[in-house]
Amino acid sequence: MTANRLANETSPYLLQHKHNPVHWLSWGEDAFAAAKATDKPVLLSVGYAACHWCHVMAHESFENSAIANLMNQHFVCIKVDREERPDIDTIYMTALHALGEQGGWPLTMFLTPDAEPFWGGTYFPPEPRYGRPGFPQVLTEIARIWAAERGKVTINSNALKAALQELNAPAAHGALAPSAIPAAADAIVRTVDLNLGGLRGAPKFPQAPLFDFLWAAHCRYPANGYGKATLKTLERMSEGGIYDHLGGGLSRYSVDHLWLVPHFEKMLYDNAQFVALLTRAFLATASPLFRQRTEETVSFLLGRMSTADGAFASSYDADSEGEEGKYYVWTPPEIEVVLGADAPFFRAAYDVTPEGNWEGHSILNRLNRSVTVEEERRLAPLRRKLLAAREKRVPPGFDDKVLADWNGLAIAALAEAALVLDRNDWRETAERAFDRILELLEVGGELKQSYRAGKAQHRATAESYANLMAAALKLDATFADNRYLVIAERFANRMLEEFWDDANGGFFFTAVNANDLLVRTRTAADNATPNANGTMVANFAILAHLTGNESYRQRARAIVKAFSSVAAGNPFAAPSLLRGFMLLDDTVQVVAAADCSQELLATALKRTGLDVVLTKLTPGRALPSSHPAAGKPVHGDGIYVCRGNTCAAPARNDTELTQAFERLGL
Repeated sequence: MTANRLANETSPYLLQHKHNPVHWLSWGEDAFAAAKATDKPVLLSVGYAACHWCHVMAHESFENSAIANLMNQHFVCIKVDREERPDIDTIYMTALHALGEQGGWPLTMFLTPDAEPFWGGTYFPPEPRYGRPGFPQVLTEIARIWAAERGKVTINSNALKAALQELNAPAAHGALAPSAIPAAADAIVRTVDLNLGGLRGAPKFPQAPLFDFLWAAHCRYPANGYGKATLKTLERMSEGGIYDHLGGGLSRYSVDHLWLVPHFEKMLYDNAQFVALLTRAFLATASPLFRQRTEETVSFLLGRMSTADGAFASSYDADSEGEEGKYYVWTPPEIEVVLGADAPFFRAAYDVTPEGNWEGHSILNRLNRSVTVEEERRLAPLRRKLLAAREKRVPPGFDDKVLADWNGLAIAALAEAALVLDRNDWRETAERAFDRILELLEVGGELKQSYRAGKAQHRATAESYANLMAAALKLDATFADNRYLVIAERFANRMLEEFWDDANGGFFFTAVNANDLLVRTRTAADNATPNANGTMVANFAILAHLTGNESYRQRARAIVKAFSSVAAGNPFAAPSLLRGFMLLDDTVQVVAAADCSQELLATALKRTGLDVVLTKLTPGRALPSSHPAAGKPVHGDGIYVCRGNTCAAPARNDTELTQAFERLGL
């Protein structure tokens, strides 16, 4: 191959590299056929559009003609967008971990022409520094070993292939005891920084699946301190530099332990999960801060993360004009130009100083300064003025591709926030986005992973199906529209056909027809987003109650059994599975009559948290005969609360609702 072949791709990340002198190919049969025909190893480079260090390596190495010549001479070079192909990224990132290396992007792996990894790393500088070899040295040495010591390649590739197979082998099966929930939550809380929020140390990530589980555990065990740890984390993120105080939205992580200095890229999945957890925290606390951050972040999603196709886009870059964070930071003179006489007040509120708090500039934050209600009224229009001024700057790069899995998270969060804050506009937006995703990404009954520039492509992963199924169930709880239940069942059945592990239970990450991959990965471990197996435990539990189909509950139990040793042995590994197990093992259901008031429903949800099965009895909606409230009279404005197979008397006011909860031990 003697040319760069990325010009016809649709991924913004791949298109960023279309003018590189490197002869990049996309992943596929042609690339590996070329490697076999020329007896060259494959250089696999995996990244994503918003990745700062991906840009650094591209500028330093992939745009360097001398380094590109080395790459072209000795390797078949493949570029992969990890967001379009999380299946590929998962396999080779796991292989890197098996080499004892810390993961990250860009991922740089060397493969045989049969796609078997034999060595790798992440970012490599153009010359030795940071304790890492220079990329030309790496290329030259790998080429030498491939030519002169092929036996070493075989030994390494066999060892890594065996490690991949072992890591994806079934774990010990068994039942998960209810006591595993407080045990896991206790272990997690011991690692939380109760003064600064988040897990101790740096860098600090939002860790959404972990804190979602901790909050769900708090709703069942309110005296154990799990809620305090979660609320402190949310408060510090909401006031820190990781949060965009002008435009809304959360950055991917904080490089320090304070939540002050962000890694400035903004991802859809982080902000979707941030909205979801803020919503639950607001429901319990009525905190003005949490409501404000929910509204601001939803506004960011709807205003800045929406695509022309009516779905949600993927990310914003950390860099603008080649500098990380340049779009977001300020100096005192810049503030004064915009705000005039109000500048000193704003600077004091948001930590803007002449020396700055990061590289001579100031990242807006309120970590050390609380504001009064009156001060907040004064600050709001000042923030709007600064936002308008900021929008005149050169913006960060925008990755507008539509991803099935992340859109599922965003739609579910939006539907839930609409329910809690009683926002019909958000409900309608969530509904439109969901319908649009089906239009764009369901092709011939098969779900695709990504869409951009009129093209849906790549087989969807189990997480895409699971997240969209969860979104359908949230929309069902919001609208009580049977069509969402039908769609949820359709996704469930498709997953069982294409992803279910008949031998061991649980779901593979990739479908049965994913023939271009080295292995089918199978795990319950969460990453920055929840794992499909954990999500499906909750999905199946809800679906079983709403449909009366007991087989769904059996599947949920099979998933728990398949991964029980992982969940119980390491509470940090699979918190979403533990959260799903709570819903499965000790189900709380809220059945609301058609005319139930928003206030009474909110009171019920506040008492139970949102990890419940909610059913609205709208006209044409009936409970299955197996439901504990089936056949019971429900007044037009009443609520039933059920736990397990027991329902308390219907409640039509707060007093009766309190009595119902007390009777059920809630």
